[in-house]
Amino acid sequence: MVLVQYSDSDSDSDVQEASPPRPAKKPRRNGIPKSQQASSLPPLPAAFHDLYAASTRVSVRDDPSLHGGRKRVIPHVEGNWPTHLYLEWYPSKGDLAILNDIISQSKEKTGKTSREIHSLLKSDLGAQLPLHISLSRPVVLRTEQRQSFMETFETAIQVSRIPPFNATLESLDWVSNYEKTRWFLVLRVKRPEHDNLNRLLKLSNRSLSLFDQPPLYQSNQKTDTEDYSHCFHISLAWSLTEPSSHDKERIASTDLQELRELQILFNCVKSKIGNNISSIPLSTGILHEKGLGGL
Repeated sequence: MVLVQYSDSDSDSDVQEASPPRPAKKPRRNGIPKSQQASSLPPLPAAFHDLYAASTRVSVRDDPSLHGGRKRVIPHVEGNWPTHLYLEWYPSKGDLAILNDIISQSKEKTGKTSREIHSLLKSDLGAQLPLHISLSRPVVLRTEQRQSFMETFETAIQVSRIPPFNATLESLDWVSNYEKTRWFLVLRVKRPEHDNLNRLLKLSNRSLSLFDQPPLYQSNQKTDTEDYSHCFHISLAWSLTEPSSHDKERIASTDLQELRELQILFNCVKSKIGNNISSIPLSTGILHEKGLGGL
């Protein structure tokens, strides 16, 4: 489902306000106002977020002016499906407060330069966005490859028996995308116990290579013991301007004590093909499909 962004002309600012009605008395239960009663609604399931993960669409063409100057890395081509493999993190309210403070500090440390930093914590409509650790670069699958790729990758996860694991964060840095058209303010991730990030990356690279797709974090060495622990990160914000060496040094001095105490649990791998998202739980490998049309 795609949320529709309405223009400012649809607001009610030109409607004359009427006199406000008298507030109604709040119903009570056992003498307790309803506003103070605990909600009986259950929490939303984790899969709920997958149903509304599509970006807001405001144009049928790729118009950078509608997206803060960003340019699409993978153009729209009939029969091509942009694909991304990743681990997802939905920060709690407390975690969001810490992350917002880090972004604010980064903006202050940047000073009055031409760089504009855009947060990745919320959408243009104000909804919270998930953060992630990439296990692939943005790649493209053909329509006829989707089914076989998902089967290949699901089987690889299942056979690996990689269990859920916790990750912690250690430093703040700037990194660019492959095209060097955007720079991202990122949190570096420490190598988790049992090296599960490198293990998952290897499964992703191997599965994608069978479909002639490039790997993520490739070096000149062709061994099975390559360690990319220094590459894994979570993006917090982005900018169209490359940061200077001085800016990088100032960002690196940000106090991250509260953040380093966080334990981020990852219990599934996400696969996004087009706007369809699937979750492959770790340790079981059972695929939960979300709108892949039987894939």
